[in-house]
Amino acid sequence: MTELSEARQVDFAAGVARSALAGTTGEFDSWLADCRDRFHTRVEPVPLDRLDGWSVHPETGDIGHHSGKFFTVRGLDVEVVGAPIPRWSQPIISQPEIGILGILVREFDGVPHLLMQAKVEPGNVNGVQLSPTVQATRSNYTSVHGGKAVPYLDYFRDTSRHTVLADARQSEQGAWFHRKRNRNMVVRVDEPVEVLDGFCWLTLAQVHALLRLDDLINMDTRTVLCCFPFSGAGVAYRYPGARDFAADLVGALDPAAPAAHTMGELLSWITDSRTRHDVRVREIPLNEVTDWRWAGGRISHDTGLFFDVVGVGVTAAGREVGRWHQPMLRPRGLGLVAFLVRRVGGVPHVLMNAKVEPGYFDVVELAPTVQCTPDTYAELPAEARPPFLDEVLAAPPERVRFDAVHSEEGGRFMHARTRYVVVETDAEVAPDHPDYRWLAPHQLATLLRHSHYLNVQARSVLACLHSLVTPEGTP
Repeated sequence: MTELSEARQVDFAAGVARSALAGTTGEFDSWLADCRDRFHTRVEPVPLDRLDGWSVHPETGDIGHHSGKFFTVRGLDVEVVGAPIPRWSQPIISQPEIGILGILVREFDGVPHLLMQAKVEPGNVNGVQLSPTVQATRSNYTSVHGGKAVPYLDYFRDTSRHTVLADARQSEQGAWFHRKRNRNMVVRVDEPVEVLDGFCWLTLAQVHALLRLDDLINMDTRTVLCCFPFSGAGVAYRYPGARDFAADLVGALDPAAPAAHTMGELLSWITDSRTRHDVRVREIPLNEVTDWRWAGGRISHDTGLFFDVVGVGVTAAGREVGRWHQPMLRPRGLGLVAFLVRRVGGVPHVLMNAKVEPGYFDVVELAPTVQCTPDTYAELPAEARPPFLDEVLAAPPERVRFDAVHSEEGGRFMHARTRYVVVETDAEVAPDHPDYRWLAPHQLATLLRHSHYLNVQARSVLACLHSLVTPEGTP
């Protein structure tokens, strides 16, 4: 593996800028239409206790695969001392394997291109979405399912001949997964790469334009995309056409840009948050969770809120395996993830929330300003309503910088969709507020080089924020 010096990091940040401002290459629309014609799934409901290859444990009620691999649906008992809802239990996906999410990058005529995959997932609302070059659990890439090998995997498992631009283990949804992590990687190659069926090279400008469309860039692409080295010294000179908010955002990606807090202060704040919150979590048998019930072959909360655990039978074309059964989580309601952005000392800053979720490895990760399912709060105590939710919901159109609905991970979640929003605001936050701080975008880039600082929702909406460096209408 080639280590990146500071000079090389700056050089690749310049390449990122060239790609983010590049014109269109290839016939993407016709390629995508062809993939959607040929790659598809048929998904049918199956009662949880009738899933082929899966079984309900007679003593615990846990739902697991006969191989002991993939994942298990178990129960989780959670206590958060001092929280508006201090204790609850719930079903959770336990998947201790570490998968690989990786994007391969190669330059064509000096412009970095990303190798993207048209991938169909059973939980997608619309079939094919754009995934990273590699998106695979350990069970998948070790062929527990007996299917075909994962294309391009070797570029990410053996990086000795290539340049690794990003590599960190990151969490996934801490409310739905217990300690689930994936290795997020960006690998640059200088050698020719065969383009297999269902894959294509795209510039960052194209990917950024596609991020503005609903349900096209999948969650795994978004979490890797935000790891690209946008930040760098003198980055503003790389985007000479940037105007207004985009110009200020580009300036805020320069590590020399002023920040409301030093990195030392922010790291101390995160450590204090992880120490201050008293969180006790333990896995329990699924049949011991309270306020959840089996009915009609699925598991639901007594209020009808949160999510259901359902079973599905899948028939697929364009996948490593053509037919399988599995459990899935099906959320109730459209999620909302939002960044509030405010200029501090003339530099755009993002309001981050040190958020507790039961599935995290280390108690707290940085979440977006708002991360919730708004419909849920009609049934919860008023003090549980997230701060700043009403400001986001009432934001006037002229303050909204980004607004699109994106799907969450379609391999585990059925029709999970979230509205991703970036809102510019003049809101003040008291400097002693324990769970919120303003961070400059270049500070988020620094944290992303390490594991378990930004949660998956924050990484997704950060990818959306980064997309604003590409002007609308870029060909």
